[in-house]
Amino acid sequence: MIRLKSHMQLVLALLVALILPLCMQSGSLATEVLIYALAVLGCNLLLGFTGLLSFGQGIFFGLGSYTVGILLTRFALPMPLALIAAVVVGALAAAFVGWFAIRQRGTYFVMLTLAFAQMFYFLAYSLPDLTGGDNGLLDVPRPPVSVAGAELMSLASPWQFYTFVAVCFLIVFWLLLRITNSVFGRTLLAIRDNEARAAAVGYNVKMFKLAAFAISGAVTALAGAFLAMMTGIAPLSSIEYHTSEMILVMTVIGGTGNLFASVLGAAFYVLFADWLSTLWPRWLMLLGFLLIAVSLFMQKGLWGLGERLWLSVRRGPAAGDTTKEERA
Repeated sequence: MIRLKSHMQLVLALLVALILPLCMQSGSLATEVLIYALAVLGCNLLLGFTGLLSFGQGIFFGLGSYTVGILLTRFALPMPLALIAAVVVGALAAAFVGWFAIRQRGTYFVMLTLAFAQMFYFLAYSLPDLTGGDNGLLDVPRPPVSVAGAELMSLASPWQFYTFVAVCFLIVFWLLLRITNSVFGRTLLAIRDNEARAAAVGYNVKMFKLAAFAISGAVTALAGAFLAMMTGIAPLSSIEYHTSEMILVMTVIGGTGNLFASVLGAAFYVLFADWLSTLWPRWLMLLGFLLIAVSLFMQKGLWGLGERLWLSVRRGPAAGDTTKEERA
């Protein structure tokens, strides 16, 4: 049953990647949906599967943007190697932040991740020669996918770049499914549900949390690298607190503890924000009302709402048949 659920989630993610080009005219907006879906996947691994509420996701997102921007603009490194470097930097930064943060729990853990987020933000702001400071890194190129000098795929147009991001997104989604359904993933769930009992059984709780941090940082950094390549800029805003907050909001809206819920949350936020911004400049106020509604009535997010609707539809005919039998 678990494997069936895993396969169904992968099929749903594939359907989203295939449907977006059919429903949307903007290749950049469709790509943005998948980019933030990647970032939310990383956040969900921490929050939904490990029970860690981190306000430091913007650190890894911004570092991914800066790493790929620096390597492509100043060193002309091949694009695949620049992306791999961004993933490695994100994983190392997450391991560094996590090594300190996991030593605390609850409010103190949240405050530590928030403090690190502020520290990295001001560090990026204070190094204009490296990061561009307040202006960010400009003119980040989008070179083609090439191996040994042979061009395999051009990324010049928005839809070509979307195809590349979609393939990478599906690979990462599949890998995270394997991770969450493995013994490692089950151990993370045990730590989330009862950390003291998991430690009593003999699991090294800190090492499992640190590994989850590193994986989350790697995936989030990849998302940041893709956004820098799509927009052509690695802005200072990508590493600020607001980015961490936005990723957390997407995670909560979609629902925690389910990977496909991350896709729902990212798609809803990006598309809803794009639509509302054309109607009203203060659209964030409406988003605040939406979050209040989610907190009060949809604690499991959009995925939980869909599950309830599906169960009510399935139970409806069965309940009707039972009533007829009783009357007979």
